[in-house]
Amino acid sequence: MRTFAAAALAGPPFPARHNGHAGEVGRQSVRWAVGLGLVSGADAARRLDRADAAGLAGRACPDARPEPLRLLTDLFTWLFAFDDSCDDDELGRAPGRLAPVVGRLLDVLDLRGGPASAAVTAAGPAGAALHDLCRRVRAHGGPRPLLDFTNHLRDYLLALLWEAANRERHRVPGVAEYLQMRRHTGGVRPSFTLTDLAYGGGPDPARRADPVVAGLDDLATDLVCWCNDVFSYAKERRLGGDGHNLVVVLTGASGGDERSGLAEAARRFNSGLDAYLRLESELLAGADPDLLRFVAARRSWIRGSYDWSLGARRYG
Repeated sequence: MRTFAAAALAGPPFPARHNGHAGEVGRQSVRWAVGLGLVSGADAARRLDRADAAGLAGRACPDARPEPLRLLTDLFTWLFAFDDSCDDDELGRAPGRLAPVVGRLLDVLDLRGGPASAAVTAAGPAGAALHDLCRRVRAHGGPRPLLDFTNHLRDYLLALLWEAANRERHRVPGVAEYLQMRRHTGGVRPSFTLTDLAYGGGPDPARRADPVVAGLDDLATDLVCWCNDVFSYAKERRLGGDGHNLVVVLTGASGGDERSGLAEAARRFNSGLDAYLRLESELLAGADPDLLRFVAARRSWIRGSYDWSLGARRYG
């Protein structure tokens, strides 16, 4: 599948770059996860190593200083570990069992990085790590990035319940529904928030609400998620799969075979990349420094996620 993806997906026309601090930051992130109990046991540690959270962060955020790069890496570590935990316990297939876990984590998000309470203890290691992430965002970014971060993570957790309900019912979502919900299940938007924080913050809220800016952000999110779907499809199919992959959704909608679904997913990614480049060109005309940083961060993400996926052992 990696060969197909490399051949069928258009390589993003941005320079491939990598943060030189990623190696040390990755080691620190593993110690953080182990220390909080987020990762325990040889199998979990092996999966975390294969996920290469620091490798993704280093490509997506190549100019970040060590501290904000570490924050982004720790978020990836949390997302990968939580995803693996849901798979191990089959919570992702049992909405009735997943809902209390999500509820406890939402209680942690409601603290918004403030003083810890019994809610953090009740949520276990995942809650302790999540609270630590929110605390650090509060300390380094202030209220706006903190609210964006917690709101995006809330959307992520609630979207996991949508996935679990679909799995329980053996339901494949429709194309429009999937495209909307995939923006939340991928964990990309809280990651964008930390990337913007690493570069001094993104555009002000009025500018972010501009349809062109919001449209560019949506397209960048889509491209990262669709790239992931194509690269991860073979592994998901081998493990039994479900309806939460762009290839599966497009195949189901068209009534075609796997080959046509893969081709359509690649075509959609390439078309989306073309649309992104057109919108970016429009946006960059007369852009101020904040907007330039915002666009540079999205470029790095699109290119970085593509490069990381080419060698990702997580999908091997």
